[in-house]
Amino acid sequence: MSFLRKDFISLLDISKEEILHILETAETMKYVLNQKNKKTPYLNGKSVIILFYERSVRAKLSYELAAQYLGASIVDITVPGIEDRHENINDMGRTIEQMGGDFIICRHPMAGSAKLLAEKVNAGVLNAGDGINEDPSQALLDLMTIKHIKGSFDDLKVTIVGDVISSRVARSNIWGLLKLGVDVHVVAPPTMIPSHLEDFGVKVHYDLNEAAKDSDVIMSLRLQAEDSYGSRLASFNEYKDFFKVTHDVLARTKPDCIIMHPGSPDRRVEIEGSIVDSSRCITDDQITNGVAIRMALLYLMSMGRREDA
Repeated sequence: MSFLRKDFISLLDISKEEILHILETAETMKYVLNQKNKKTPYLNGKSVIILFYERSVRAKLSYELAAQYLGASIVDITVPGIEDRHENINDMGRTIEQMGGDFIICRHPMAGSAKLLAEKVNAGVLNAGDGINEDPSQALLDLMTIKHIKGSFDDLKVTIVGDVISSRVARSNIWGLLKLGVDVHVVAPPTMIPSHLEDFGVKVHYDLNEAAKDSDVIMSLRLQAEDSYGSRLASFNEYKDFFKVTHDVLARTKPDCIIMHPGSPDRRVEIEGSIVDSSRCITDDQITNGVAIRMALLYLMSMGRREDA
């Protein structure tokens, strides 16, 4: 099938067939990553602007390598200052466009920022995270990792544990997993779960031991700074007593259950250290697949731009 999108903003408005097409394309890109010479000509003569209003060394490096391996010219625009962060993103987009930018990879603290930017520029926009809304490429690399290890999405149960309400990764994963027919469960304190989530077909739990039963995948989310929760959470000590992924929790899952995390797990409160160091925790696979997914997205977006031309 063809991928006729100028932009990649969300998994909410993308089809199951498009998701599977992206994953298939990423497998080809992963083959490229395993070669000594990783350079490909797909984006020769194209410029990729990495526009980050939030600091993230790991994500930025993944996008930079993806663009580099495709042969693009890369410009990194990091806006770390709290005052500079609120510069009008549309003005920045117009500036980039006037200078001939072909693709903008945007991470911004405002929900909806990537969509807003995409509507104002002719350059292709790839959403690298917009506030607490979505982080669709992170979800795709998670889906790619699950498919690689499990073989398919048929009859899978995925349990997402942690601060679901603040996690754009969780939101994108939920949309993608549901479209692929996966049985999706979330578990967290009540203050960390969005209202009406069950209306979309997600099963909600408040007991990790119950939610983990017969899970094929447990996805632990990143917690925010402890002092940012206020009355929503008594303390991290209380959280870890009920929602930390431990060996006791894993004993309730399927024997081949895998553990995932969108970054470096906090061993104090998110995942037990010995689990992080075990073969069941597949964060290294996620990192590799992240480059392949972002290569696939840039390649497919370039094809979509040619169709529009």
